[in-house]
Amino acid sequence: MTMKTTDLCDQYPEKIRIVDPAYVSFGKKKSFFGPISTVRVRDDNVLVRKALETIPAGNVLVVDGMASKNCALLGGNLAEIAADRGLAGIIVNGYIRDRLEVCEADVGVMALGTIPLKSKKEGKGKTDIPLAFGNTEWNPGDYVYVDEDGIIVSSEPLEL
Repeated sequence: MTMKTTDLCDQYPEKIRIVDPAYVSFGKKKSFFGPISTVRVRDDNVLVRKALETIPAGNVLVVDGMASKNCALLGGNLAEIAADRGLAGIIVNGYIRDRLEVCEADVGVMALGTIPLKSKKEGKGKTDIPLAFGNTEWNPGDYVYVDEDGIIVSSEPLEL
């Protein structure tokens, strides 16, 4: 089922939070939605991988990488894990690498841009916590809707 963010904004203006339009679409799926799972990390993607391997199918992993330009938090291998597990998408407040591989993965991916350097592997960070970036709050269990027009978040599922 396709959800248009414009239609959701028109129908539910009081129930949505609009995310800053700073994010670029990289994954094969340009439109996706689902319940939010969260991770906060800094220059370390061990918890990102763990979340991609464990969160429920249909969820969207929201990664707060604190917009660090030091390294990528997601690459082709992790995008394939998400696609193989049936995740709806990944939103990274940070950078990715392996752009062409990520673009071929059958999953939605939004990020700030690309950088070729891989991340550290120390396992530092937090999961399943409220996040704040992109001029909005991201709470585990909230819903996110993404398409070519933007990203919106709601505390409850929205239907057209």
